[in-house]
Amino acid sequence: RFWKGEMSLDKQMAYETLYECLVKVSQLMSPIAPFFSDWLFVNLKSTCPENQREESVHLSYLKDAQLDLIDETLNERMDIAQRLSSMVFALRKKEKIKVRQPLQKIMVPALNDHSAEIIESIRDIVLSEVNVKELEVMRDASDIVVKKVKPDFKKLGPKFGKQMKLAAAAINSMNQEAIQEIEANGGFEIILDGNAHRIGLEDVEIHTEDIPGWLVMSEAGTTVALDITIDEALRYEGIARELVNRIQNLRKDSGLEVTDRIRLEVQKNEALELAITANKDYITSETLAEKLEMVENLEEGLEVSFDEIETRIALNKI
Repeated sequence: RFWKGEMSLDKQMAYETLYECLVKVSQLMSPIAPFFSDWLFVNLKSTCPENQREESVHLSYLKDAQLDLIDETLNERMDIAQRLSSMVFALRKKEKIKVRQPLQKIMVPALNDHSAEIIESIRDIVLSEVNVKELEVMRDASDIVVKKVKPDFKKLGPKFGKQMKLAAAAINSMNQEAIQEIEANGGFEIILDGNAHRIGLEDVEIHTEDIPGWLVMSEAGTTVALDITIDEALRYEGIARELVNRIQNLRKDSGLEVTDRIRLEVQKNEALELAITANKDYITSETLAEKLEMVENLEEGLEVSFDEIETRIALNKI
């Protein structure tokens, strides 16, 4: 958001949010880091003439909490976005798939209309965070997500006592619709000896079964299925992202400014050449390269290796 070209509303909002956070942090840290916090505070205030009333962070006042600014819907959206992202990262780690390797799709079953609306609203945030291209919100996931429920005996024992075995049997007999109901409503009613009892989400353990080509995870009533199939186009894009990372490191080590334009030479490698051809615009845009050439033998530059690819890269400031 900070590196976008023109000063758009989105970029302005990013700067103002950062400013507000840093001012508050400088005030909060002032008792334990008095000199640095004051340096930070004074420098921040110098950028906003209308906010130069206080000469020092130690002479400033913390504002009263503005409870009317708390947006519970936004908090809920971000909570689900963090949960979905963490689950996808966990599935990537389980399969040893790097975050720089793009994947094609995730599917997220929605328990109700509100849940579907929330997931749709955070689609772009989640996809950008986890490096996946598509997110499909599903209203009926029975065809692709099979769930099994197990009783949590430590929770059921104190609640049901002698009837625990009957409660456990009722839980084990739950079908997919019943499992979906307990996730959607946070509970499920069972009848024991003619009396109704409520089984809460905390009383059971819900597990999901993987389907061919997908990994599935459930947590706190949220389920996500990740397509782990990597086709040729995705593999080449992953190689391109790794190459960009290495070039950015070379830029930094070479002492270049972040805005400096460069000329790139990369020693030929079959897989690398195909990846560069398919993603050349992305590579040159990310690295600010005016020119990118593949050469047979590159004696200058530095050796670089990743994903079983070995090459040499030379960059020169234009």
